[in-house]
Amino acid sequence: MYFAILAYHAEGIVQSWSEEEDAALMTELLRINDRLVEEKSLGPAARLGPTSEAVTLRGKGDGMVIDGPFAETKEQLLGFYVVDFPDIDGAIAAARELQRANPTAVYEIRPILLYLPGAPLGTDGQS
Repeated sequence: MYFAILAYHAEGIVQSWSEEEDAALMTELLRINDRLVEEKSLGPAARLGPTSEAVTLRGKGDGMVIDGPFAETKEQLLGFYVVDFPDIDGAIAAARELQRANPTAVYEIRPILLYLPGAPLGTDGQS
């Protein structure tokens, strides 16, 4: 069964990390990523850009594009993982491992009801 592990963090804290601190954390998270890929438990994963560069589409018809997400929360969604485990216990175990690497993050685990893989994307974020 597919699950989404949504990674939330206080964006200001993440932005305050030095390049070395960020690189050390990413090294540990990528180690976990590689192990889950090797076990064939990890699908797509993404680290999202800053909310200051986000836009929100609201309203009927074509809607209106406005700057940023306007959620009133302490933490912002900064990344996600799609994992495949027989039950939620496997997804929770994976999230616990991620949290050990990044203990100030918050991880939400949700079942995925519909998964459409779409076309394979490149790794550089460019079309």
